[in-house]
Amino acid sequence: MRRAVVIGATGHVGTYLVPRLVRAGYEVVAVSRGERAPYHDAPEWRSVERVAADREAEDAAGTFGARIAALQPDAVIDLICFTPGSARQLVDALRPTRPLLLHCGTIWVHGHTARVPVTEDEPRTAYGEYGTGKAAIEELLHRETLAGGVPTVVLHPGHISGPGWPVITPAGNLDPDVWRRLATGEPVALPAFGLGVLHHVHADDVAQAFERALTRPAAIGQSFHVVAEQAMTCRGLAAGVAAWFGREPVLDLVDWPEFEERAGAEHAGATREHVERSIAASIDRARAVLGYAPRYSSLDALRESVRWLAGHDQLDLDGTGL
Repeated sequence: MRRAVVIGATGHVGTYLVPRLVRAGYEVVAVSRGERAPYHDAPEWRSVERVAADREAEDAAGTFGARIAALQPDAVIDLICFTPGSARQLVDALRPTRPLLLHCGTIWVHGHTARVPVTEDEPRTAYGEYGTGKAAIEELLHRETLAGGVPTVVLHPGHISGPGWPVITPAGNLDPDVWRRLATGEPVALPAFGLGVLHHVHADDVAQAFERALTRPAAIGQSFHVVAEQAMTCRGLAAGVAAWFGREPVLDLVDWPEFEERAGAEHAGATREHVERSIAASIDRARAVLGYAPRYSSLDALRESVRWLAGHDQLDLDGTGL
């Protein structure tokens, strides 16, 4: 039986990936801080070996990589690596046995793009700590593979969505009032004429891609976008969400100063981060090499999220239902 170690196993993607791997016949070791259960329970978790680890603390002590290597994996799926130093420690520890290493990146390795949809071959234009860190990890892992060391695959998800946590709204932020306004027909402010682009993906589709990458030798040394089939504009998403409630969206297309005044600095800052990038990512390579076939459109993924939030009293839709 193949032995797969999943780091960050109870997070958004791991919640779906671990049961998938068990069903596929893997012996699974689930590594997490042990502070909470997966977002959704599944019977497959009962056959999983659980390992509690504080990665940040163990990275600082220089022990995390060796701890993972000692689990004797055939494959390591790293869902929570955010710095090149952390990636390097893991790679150094795995090099003697060379298990397959799958890394979760982000479409934010792309910053301002020149062509859309952006492909994995485009030069990296990341900016900001998160995107530049992930781009540096990607480069490190590809160099490692080309040098004959640890074989690696990098998957770049979009805005990961699904039931169990707040997700990016059609306004490009986490303001829950956006959902309520679209449900009740109240005005929603959007900057940049509402033409900012968002590329969501359901967490289970990301898990699908990771599962497929484990058995595709041609994927080694490559990067793949993992997103819904189509990106959508903010105003397109707003129209789609309003239609769930039998409405047309009431949109106020405003300039950035007015948007910040109405949304507040925190939410406006998140919107600017998303709208300035406006990444629409191609999945042609993932289709061809991994056989990736997303089940969820952006709106499908968001609808599951909103339904869960409303059903668990984490979102007030003023009495409207889905």
